[in-house]
Amino acid sequence: MIEREADANGIERPKGYNVSFHFNSKAEQHHFGQSHPMKPWRLTLTKQLVLSYGLQFAMDIFETLPATMDQLAAFHSRDYLEYLSRITPDQSEVIANNFKIFGLGPEGDCPVFDGMWDYCRLYSGASIDAARNLISNQADIAINWSGGLHHAMKKWASGFCYINDIVLAIQQLLTVVPRVLYVDIDIHHGDGVQHAFWSTDRVMTLSYHKFDPETFFPGTGGKDETGPKNLVNPGAHYSLNVPLHDGIDDAQYEDLFDHCTGACIEKFNPQAIVLQCGADSLGGDRLGKFNLNIKAHGHCVDFVKRRSHNRRLLVIGGGGYTPRNVARAWCHETSLCVGATLRNQLPAHIPYRQAFMSAENGGGELYPNLSHITTRRHENKHDKGYLESLKKNIDEQLKYVENAPSVQMQEIPNDYIKIREEEDERMRDEEEDRDRERLEAQRKKREKNFGGRAEFRAF
Repeated sequence: MIEREADANGIERPKGYNVSFHFNSKAEQHHFGQSHPMKPWRLTLTKQLVLSYGLQFAMDIFETLPATMDQLAAFHSRDYLEYLSRITPDQSEVIANNFKIFGLGPEGDCPVFDGMWDYCRLYSGASIDAARNLISNQADIAINWSGGLHHAMKKWASGFCYINDIVLAIQQLLTVVPRVLYVDIDIHHGDGVQHAFWSTDRVMTLSYHKFDPETFFPGTGGKDETGPKNLVNPGAHYSLNVPLHDGIDDAQYEDLFDHCTGACIEKFNPQAIVLQCGADSLGGDRLGKFNLNIKAHGHCVDFVKRRSHNRRLLVIGGGGYTPRNVARAWCHETSLCVGATLRNQLPAHIPYRQAFMSAENGGGELYPNLSHITTRRHENKHDKGYLESLKKNIDEQLKYVENAPSVQMQEIPNDYIKIREEEDERMRDEEEDRDRERLEAQRKKREKNFGGRAEFRAF
């Protein structure tokens, strides 16, 4: 069935470039809590759509390893990582005492849940692996939908984000390229990535987001946030923001994105681009307040891909709190990466197809009109004058940008691939050891909890 679907959609490997798809199924199994809007199950829906359309035949598929402590410490502080690795949900007093230090707990957006540390390592490992595929020239476009958690700070969890996999991936890219452009289309400001690269001219950050400091998280990302005010600092004018109001529509967003992103690519001339595709900017999102349809959201991926011109491209996930529409968007954007055109009617053999079938859920279509199937359409508060002012602001900031950053690059060692293979093997052995230790601990816990030998034998 999948082969027939792939044939019907004309799916084949793209000519002239390679695409890699990175995931770890274990990341899909985690749960933030019953009432929490972040649902890793959206990754399962996305993967099943991708596989059911047959898009895997056009890509190299990698099931990735969890990130190691040392890899995470390339950005995050050791004391924060140690806390993440040790804290458990039943340590309520410890959590409460450390909330103001590390940002985890019921007072904020980042709960402590079972398997939290494993989840962090899984999505971060996938982004690191995707970046490594790019720098080793195994792929021209690499995709990790489990990544994109852009709010996490060096030693602070924030906005559902514990580890900033984007920063870790960009650090990988910077080992072989002088300049990386980071573009963020999540409805929330990419504050963690902006903060991480605030004082460098090797990374330009460009974030499109809803901006309302009084009522909308994180309250940062005004158009005057352009980097350090001290013009001697290399990062001055390298943090660019496009603050939006409620209700922007497809045509407005596409026009704004094309102008601002195109100008940044032309002036900054990056050798790699990282595109964060947070799907909470879609219409009908549980938390978002835009009116974008899936193809308008995907237009951003298509535009960046077309303008890449032999630049490495990393495509990652992000926010998105209506899982069926997140899956639709990321499946569509996967098809754009490989140059495929998908049929609107969802394949009959898709697992969990019922999640898409009712009229209010899109009627079994990949591209439903989101404004017609939701009561969450928001009033459009943009006028032409405001949108033009945003374009002008980006153009003005780019006048200060130099084409060459203040860094000299060294060539990547010829034995990089060998080093990578050895590291992968070491990580795989470590993961097997951890699995054995985890199973042994679970076994001992079960034994301890049984009341007597008869219960143990029954088990």
